[in-house]
Amino acid sequence: MNFENIYKTYWQKVFRICMGYVNNTDSAKDLAQETFIKIWQQLPKFRNDSSIGTWIFRIATNTCLRQIQKDSKMPKSELPPEIKEETSEVSIEKDLQFLYQCISELPEIERIIISLELEDINQKEIAKIVGLSEGNIRVKIHRIKEKLTRKFKDNE
Repeated sequence: MNFENIYKTYWQKVFRICMGYVNNTDSAKDLAQETFIKIWQQLPKFRNDSSIGTWIFRIATNTCLRQIQKDSKMPKSELPPEIKEETSEVSIEKDLQFLYQCISELPEIERIIISLELEDINQKEIAKIVGLSEGNIRVKIHRIKEKLTRKFKDNE
């Protein structure tokens, strides 16, 4: 698979994974671009030990985690003010932003797992990416979904 096909196939998925970490569209785009730069640089070294998707998601995850580590050493900036207008599209967008915010507050391993689950990555692949058993992944996904559901109910 050449780089152009990889980019077209995985851009949206990588972007959404990044959104799950940073909860900011511009930052997520930057992180996705940084991920694809690393993929382009490392593609000749890819050994097919795992699927290309697993390899790409691991790079994206590591890129996001490094950025979060850098950001945690810097002072936090204020969040932008909320949009007051209520339409169904804005409401859906707010729910999505809240979901990404909740995901970004999860512990690191849970963020990785749920971000990959939301990308419809099968649990066997998720287990390979994070280094846990498939059974453990199933349990963790169930618990993460329960946590997120509670947060949404508390937010209503």
